Amino acid sequence: MSSIADAYFSNVIERLAALKSALAEPIARAEDAIVDAARRDGLVYVFGTGHSHMLAEEVHFRAGGLALTVPILAAPTMLHEGAVAGTAYERTEGIVGPIMDRYPIGADDVLFVSSNSGVNAAPLEAARIGRARGATVIAITSVDYSTAAANGRERLADLADIVLDNGSPPGDAVISVPGSDLKVGPVSTAIGVTIINAIMAGVAARLSGEGGAPIYLSANMPGAKEINQELVTRFRPRNPHL
Repeated sequence: MSSIADAYFSNVIERLAALKSALAEPIARAEDAIVDAARRDGLVYVFGTGHSHMLAEEVHFRAGGLALTVPILAAPTMLHEGAVAGTAYERTEGIVGPIMDRYPIGADDVLFVSSNSGVNAAPLEAARIGRARGATVIAITSVDYSTAAANGRERLADLADIVLDNGSPPGDAVISVPGSDLKVGPVSTAIGVTIINAIMAGVAARLSGEGGAPIYLSANMPGAKEINQELVTRFRPRNPHL
């Protein structure tokens, strides 16, 4: 392994170790909110644009994941049909309303909004819509990055009921490239998926103790076909991506 690769591993590990303590309280609050939603037969929606949308896909139909999660996905806000256009869309006011109309988010639900920079129009609009519908809004964002980028503007962190600060620096990348002023090694995705999977694991354990958690199995595990089909049948009417 190169020294740069080793430095990246070490950086991510150190950040995760620090966040384990720093986020203990907001993670516990996020678990409480999702458990309360599950008791009311609510759902957990996850929204992000650009690379942040990967958190929505991470928890969707995931081996070892909860079937009560619903990704909010729309091609214009993602990367696969045009990254440059997607970057423009996520900064454009008014595009998220028609996307969110597809999802019946309400007061019994939780809405995760992931945005590392925390200032673009689309994630802020999603958070406002979630609040207006009465959902518990949970932000996964970088407080330092959004504060530096906001220049006094409203941030995602200002709109959320619960803020999970991923601790990533402005610009996201953390490893300096020798001989240049550039940096590589973004950390927000690695940290974000760790945070959201940790929360879902805690929720699953609590729901299991209350009579059962809707957990998908890997398709290659014994009994997976039957268990997963039962969950798909149960949640497909409310999850357009199943």
